[in-house]
Amino acid sequence: MKFENVYIPYRGYWATPFVKWQGNFANLHPLVFAAEVTRRALAERNLAPTDFDALFLGTTVPSKGAFYGAPWVAGMIGAEGLTGPTIAQACATSARVLANAASEVENGNADAILCLTADRTSNGPHMLYPNPQNPGGRGDAEDWVWDNFNHDPWAKLGMLETAENIAREFEITTAEQHEVVLIRHAQYADALKNDGAFHKSFMVTPIEVKDASGRKVMATVSTDEGVFPTTVEGLSRLKPVMRDGTVTYGAQTFPADGNAGMVVSDRERAGQMDAPFRIRLVAVGASRVKKGFMGIAPVPAAQQALKDAGIGIDDVAAIKTHNPFVVNDIYFAREFGLKHDALNNYGCSLIWGHPQGPTGMRLVAELIQELALRGGGYGLFAGCAAGDTAMAVVVKVDSSTSRA
Repeated sequence: MKFENVYIPYRGYWATPFVKWQGNFANLHPLVFAAEVTRRALAERNLAPTDFDALFLGTTVPSKGAFYGAPWVAGMIGAEGLTGPTIAQACATSARVLANAASEVENGNADAILCLTADRTSNGPHMLYPNPQNPGGRGDAEDWVWDNFNHDPWAKLGMLETAENIAREFEITTAEQHEVVLIRHAQYADALKNDGAFHKSFMVTPIEVKDASGRKVMATVSTDEGVFPTTVEGLSRLKPVMRDGTVTYGAQTFPADGNAGMVVSDRERAGQMDAPFRIRLVAVGASRVKKGFMGIAPVPAAQQALKDAGIGIDDVAAIKTHNPFVVNDIYFAREFGLKHDALNNYGCSLIWGHPQGPTGMRLVAELIQELALRGGGYGLFAGCAAGDTAMAVVVKVDSSTSRA
């Protein structure tokens, strides 16, 4: 899917720090929290909630009142006249929100759309589905987060097994996985240099976490929380999680909490913001692969997005991936003929965690910031999602002196 007139205003994107589940964001309502962060982010960017034609909300973990979705969030940020859809596509939710918003702008149905993504994997809902045919009428129970991590009802396996399928078929060893994990941690360390300057260029921080009354500050979150200190020695002591497997806890991400936002607009609206860069959303791709091989899906999704954009991988200046397992990146690099350090400068979800819905939006924000530091160029985001699917996004950043 290619777009000709879809833009992301410079600095029209943000994310909270991501916090490992059961951490300092564990008791915050994800949509109320997202609304609070959005009000602050918009104010910091001199944007008004009423500047938009619609609000598109992405969320994958049900929370109390989430039935009212985007209209509720719009009301909480002070945009009571806005409506829009609530979208869920597992880990591809961010890319799908951007794709749907971009389509509306491209077709002339909207000039500017506020895209928000929010999830809380902590304290996920415990669902009870009525089943009068069970003995005694006992209901069917599901722990929304935990059970769905561990069982795909179509492929009949858990997320970890999809990673092991890839490791086995493509002969990816534990040693190779740990080698790439160390590279990813070193890349993330670059984002923390100069007092976290890279993160501060787009993050809403610090965040005060208050008690239920809203008066007492329980914690202050200034950066990602839950990133594991990782060394060669530490990784060498880890054993594969599955018997006869290859994937250790060090070679996979962890659930987290947080939210992210992004503005999608036409060229005229984006141009109203005085900025050193113009950012265009060029193309989006999607894919689905064979059962139980989720981690290879980003490759065909990326290939489709690049094809629609009219470029090749050699034209791309920066790449970001959602990588719940490092085997994803190893396969991706092999297929595109890339070195491992060609992806994920300044960090990735493997390192800073995975709140599901907002993960991809933070990665796209980081991608844009990296391209800005480089002076512009094409960027590619690609990430897998439940159901052996994936989505990819191509953006282009032009400096004020070079853009057309």
